[in-house]
Amino acid sequence: MPRDEREHRHGLDDTRDHLRRLFGSFVPQPVARRAVAVSVTTDADRYTVGDRIPITVEFRNRLPVPLTVRTPGKRLWGWTVDGELEASDEPRRRSSDGGSLAFSPRERKEITRTWDGRFKRVDDRTRWVPADPGEYEIGAFLAIDGDRPADSTTVRIE
Repeated sequence: MPRDEREHRHGLDDTRDHLRRLFGSFVPQPVARRAVAVSVTTDADRYTVGDRIPITVEFRNRLPVPLTVRTPGKRLWGWTVDGELEASDEPRRRSSDGGSLAFSPRERKEITRTWDGRFKRVDDRTRWVPADPGEYEIGAFLAIDGDRPADSTTVRIE
């Protein structure tokens, strides 16, 4: 099956490798959660108002064994701008169904997203507001409760 057909709706390869998930489930969750490193980068530090900002998020299994991290909801990971999930103040419902993210030994998973430099504002109507000039923190995280693997970087919009 071509990679683009296997791509998980959250941007992660979903090959359904049952053996990897099985062996990965033997690693205790506290260990598995600490073993995943997160990094987030952009292609520049400065942008102009209206620029599209490419975001690259990497999740890396630092262990030489497979592991599976369980998430309390279907969301496996997320990205934020100044703490707002996907640059939006839209209320989100958390699903009661959990998810999981399986890694091969020392595997890296890379995801790219683009922030269009606007914030989504939802009240009586939905609107998109351009970011004012200034500094913004772009973050990424593994969607688990408690102390979760995360990283952030700062960009300046001029």
